[in-house]
Amino acid sequence: MNEIHTHLTVCAAEASRVARAVTAEQLGTPSVCADWTVRELANHLVLYSAHGLEHRALRTELPEETTKRDFTAEDDWAEAYAAQLDRALAAWEKPEAWEGEVDMVGSAMPATEIAAMLALELALHGWDLARSTGEEYGVPEETGAYLLGVVERYADMYRRYEGFAEPGAVSETSDPFTRALALSGREPGN
Repeated sequence: MNEIHTHLTVCAAEASRVARAVTAEQLGTPSVCADWTVRELANHLVLYSAHGLEHRALRTELPEETTKRDFTAEDDWAEAYAAQLDRALAAWEKPEAWEGEVDMVGSAMPATEIAAMLALELALHGWDLARSTGEEYGVPEETGAYLLGVVERYADMYRRYEGFAEPGAVSETSDPFTRALALSGREPGN
């Protein structure tokens, strides 16, 4: 397996762990993402980091009913999320998932870059969910360094589409994941 798949697996395990810790009472509370409740953030995470991850590997569209689904309305949503992450990671284990390009809303990008952006989705929104619910989200230093590189490549693009805020303040001596969080507009020190 390749390095990106390893980082996807690490980020998926951590996001899954955080999701399992979310209580029903927390779902209606505000999240650290402006204008989103914990429920909305969790649904976004499930949709794009699990279902989207699999569909990108398979080069298929997300079904409309999936994009409108409230995953957190199901009692076992966190377990279903973990199972969907496993299916998505299995789809990326196939060599053909890494070949060629993947369509992204009318433009195509290399599959390796799509996978990198999906690892970022898992890590950043996994961290958001953790921060919103009083949990911790952490990755090994090598995964943090990888994610920092992805943020550095795509920060300007994400800001153009209002996916990232302006960079937060962080020490250059901070670990790579903390620097990635800050560069993505999050406030890891708060």
